[in-house]
Amino acid sequence: MLSKRKKQNEVKKAQRHDTDTGSPEVQIAVLTRRIEELSAHLDKNRKDKHSRRGLLGLVAARRTHLKYLEGTNKRAYGTLVKKLGLKK
Repeated sequence: MLSKRKKQNEVKKAQRHDTDTGSPEVQIAVLTRRIEELSAHLDKNRKDKHSRRGLLGLVAARRTHLKYLEGTNKRAYGTLVKKLGLKK
C-alpha cells in the first residue's frame, strides 16, 4: 500500500505547477509507484490471486492514461516515459 508520504513525493516529482494533483502525469506517476509496490508483493506471495487481479487493473488504468497523454501532449508523454523508465 502506498503511504501518504510516498504518494506526496510522487506527486511533487510529476507536478505541472505547485497545486497540481490530478494531471495525467501525476496520475501515471502514482499508478506506476503502486504497480511497483504491488509487483514486489506478488514476487513474495505468488498465490495471491486477488492482488494479481488488482495489479492488472492498475496496469490497464495506467495504459489508458498514457494513451490519453500521448494523444494530447506528445512532448509531456515522452518526458514522462523517460522520467519513469517505462517502455515505449
